[in-house]
Amino acid sequence: MKRSGILNQQLSEAVASMGHGQIMMIVDAGFPIPRDAWRVDLAIGANLPTLEQLYALIAPELIVEKVMFAAEVKEHNKPLYASLTKWFDERDFAPVTYEDTVGPLAQQAKVIVRSGALDPWGNIALVAGVDYHAYFTDPAVSVPDKFRSLMERTPFKPGAGHE
Repeated sequence: MKRSGILNQQLSEAVASMGHGQIMMIVDAGFPIPRDAWRVDLAIGANLPTLEQLYALIAPELIVEKVMFAAEVKEHNKPLYASLTKWFDERDFAPVTYEDTVGPLAQQAKVIVRSGALDPWGNIALVAGVDYHAYFTDPAVSVPDKFRSLMERTPFKPGAGHE
């Protein structure tokens, strides 16, 4: 038996399958999931699980380089915004239109995880990143400025696959 982290097999597989630049959406109970999407449906009741419960499981296991959400969240759903700032780096936030969250982002998403959340504008797109520290371990490989600044934002974590 797996000891910790994500215990749900489908969600664990979905997180492990994510590659750089691919989108995982974590959405509310009423989200119009496209018919052909890879759906991980975790909704079991009203607000079960919540969006924050899913962030708490996914954030430690997925490298996220961008968090997209409806611009209305910051002003009109302060609890959801606070939850996002707790689990993800605000420097990675990229507000979009609500229409983008239910349209183009949903169509581009590799995986859509449905929660039981009854949260206005509760549809969040996470763009997967990479561990730049792991890619630049060879001292003979120079680190371009763009990647150096990304590495400074995400400090080296011992035991995270670095040599």
